Amino acid sequence: MSQLMLLAIVISAVALLLLLVLRFKINAFIALIVTSMYVGLATGMKPASVLQSIQNGMGGTLGFVATVVGLGAIFGALLEHSGGARSLAHYLVGKFGYERAPWAMVLTGFIVAIPVFFDVGFIILVPIVYALSRDTGKPVLYYGIPLLAGLAVTHSFIPPTPGPVAVAEIVGANLGWVILLGFIIGVPTAIIAGPVFGKYISKRISGSPLAFSNEEEEPTDTTQLPGFGIIAALIGVPLLLILANTISGVLVSKEIISASTTTDIIAFLGHPFTALTLATLLSLYFLGTKRGVSGKELLDISTKALGPAGIIILITGAGGVFKQVLIDSGIGKMLANSIANSALPPLLLAWLLAAVVRITQGSSTVAMITAAGIMAPVLEVFDLSAPHRALIVLSIAAGATILSHVNDSGFWLVGKYFGIDEKQTLQSWTVMETIISVSGLIFSLGLSFFV
Repeated sequence: MSQLMLLAIVISAVALLLLLVLRFKINAFIALIVTSMYVGLATGMKPASVLQSIQNGMGGTLGFVATVVGLGAIFGALLEHSGGARSLAHYLVGKFGYERAPWAMVLTGFIVAIPVFFDVGFIILVPIVYALSRDTGKPVLYYGIPLLAGLAVTHSFIPPTPGPVAVAEIVGANLGWVILLGFIIGVPTAIIAGPVFGKYISKRISGSPLAFSNEEEEPTDTTQLPGFGIIAALIGVPLLLILANTISGVLVSKEIISASTTTDIIAFLGHPFTALTLATLLSLYFLGTKRGVSGKELLDISTKALGPAGIIILITGAGGVFKQVLIDSGIGKMLANSIANSALPPLLLAWLLAAVVRITQGSSTVAMITAAGIMAPVLEVFDLSAPHRALIVLSIAAGATILSHVNDSGFWLVGKYFGIDEKQTLQSWTVMETIISVSGLIFSLGLSFFV
């Protein structure tokens, strides 16, 4: 089959995926499976081979992702239930003061979104934005945009949030490098999209939160909330263990230190499975048992947390199927050879693929998974280091953040809670998301020259 024909199949596959999701409102998991079958059969694979690719792709991807996302979801649910997110916000606002409260809100969002899903974190913390706005007389977006920026940046760039975890597994990137480079890129990006842009846009859009802002007003007594120190420690434990494992692995590979029992222990404790299991067990005790939460209630919290996680896990598995079919059908090799001879940098291509799918159908998760599935076989042609593969993950995540508009649930969530109309939401939330996307790409390209 000619390269032109294979390229046409790839383009038609993406079109089919978008048609199924947008026109026929078919769940992304089913749409990705159907699209994968179409690619396999269209390229001449035997039906039995297509089914085997589906099995291999699903199993190979979920072996890692299901464990990490499942543990992360339980960890986040415990933080939410205990009031840990609000504890962080109150502590940081108290330390920063009203004058620098936007910086406290961006930092709160940045930390909270590591274990907590974006929309959940926003709904938990938005009453604090209302209170700040009421107490200082400043527009709600003055504090709201920094909070949103912190949440959105971490949600896109820093594991164990599901998006970067899924993309890292599909493209074969090291999670420790994704965390490290995600922080390096994420901090300046959050500052630009948060306090800097928030100060600008709040002068032009005031917002008028609806009546529920008073109904959900935060209690002033925070003595019943868990302390800042324990929350920061619980969030930091898995990140530090994973980073320690990555650093240890680099030092051993460069023969700066020798492999030993100590490095083996660090590798075991720093594997995402172990690190997140430890963090979850510690959370069950310090945020649950120690605070008088019954075993049955903890079980209910954990079980409920796996509901939304299950959807993400299945979509990620379908993304792994899409990748495997592209590889087994030979399309992956064709794409790789074509791109290897192209002047377009892989980082830019990864960003563009994710951006096109994101703008078209709205879901950042589907955009990430689709772009990762296409890029995975391409990367085999390039001799990319572990840091460069991590930058591919971050470029895909950045592309999948761009231009949130009316086909994205986040667009309506923000507009509703801040009492702004569609035009104002486009001017604030949509522009903020696009700043994150473009900044993420620029910083990724810049870092690629140094790692």
